Formats: sequence, structure tokens, C-alpha cells
Amino acid sequence: MKRKRTRKKKNKGWSNLKKSFITLVTLMVLAVFAWFEGELPLDLPSPFNGSSQGVDHTITFPSARYPETAKHIKDAIKAGHSDVCTIDREGADANRDLSLKGVPVKKGKDRDEWPMAMCAEGGSNADIEYITPKDNRGAGSWVGNQLSTYPDGTRVKFVVK
Repeated sequence: MKRKRTRKKKNKGWSNLKKSFITLVTLMVLAVFAWFEGELPLDLPSPFNGSSQGVDHTITFPSARYPETAKHIKDAIKAGHSDVCTIDREGADANRDLSLKGVPVKKGKDRDEWPMAMCAEGGSNADIEYITPKDNRGAGSWVGNQLSTYPDGTRVKFVVK
């Protein structure tokens, strides 16, 4: 009498589950990298830019119009400064005094601050860069117009592309 050979069936359900899990993990890793690079439009804090949780508004800074200021903002955020500005108009003068203390004036250049003086995050730890007055003052006017209707305490995330 011949014996029948029996084969164990592979559990295809388990194999499909493993493939789905690997795909999910891969997508999550890609999303995290995109978030860190600022490619996802999420109002979430990145651990690389010093911002804290929760923002009220997000604005996109026009880097084509104000390239020097845009580069400064990008560089400062990469260096660890916050991408969020908590509006504090009353503290602007004190913040400006603290941030510009010891930074000499240069003929034909403005001292640009990031975070801006009108932000609670500004002040003594602000990043300062020399840029042309036209770029700096145009950018300042643009930001002032964008934030003019927001009350003090509003948290605004800046995105520079």
C-alpha cells in the first residue's frame, strides 16, 4: 500500500499580514522623515526646531520676494531656533535691545533677527544676520501685514520653502 504524501499548507494569511505590516512601517518612516524636513503641512512641532506644541495659524513666507530674509529664517530654524512666533508686541522693544546687544551696526546693512523681536521666542538668544535693508524692511512690512489682525498670544508657524 502506498502512503499518501501530505503537504503542509503555507499560511498565506500570515504572509499577507507580514507584508502589510512592513508596508505600514515603511510608510510611517517615510512620513516621519518628510515631517522633519518640513514637507508635510502639519501643525506639529518638529524636535529639530525648538517649537512647542500647538499653533493657531501657519503662514508661508515668500522666499522669492525676500530671499535674504528667507535664507536667514531657514538657517536659524535649522540651527535650532523656533519656527513658531508667539506674538508679543509689547515685548518687542525689550527683545530687540536684548538680541542686538553687542552686535555692531554695519554701513549699508540691517541686523535681521530670528525669531523676530515681536515674538516671545525672540530676545537674547535670537539669531542675527546682516542683510540688505530693502530685503529686511520689505520682509518686515510683509510679516507685519500678515500678522496685523492676530492678537498678542497668537502662535504662528512660519514655513519657508
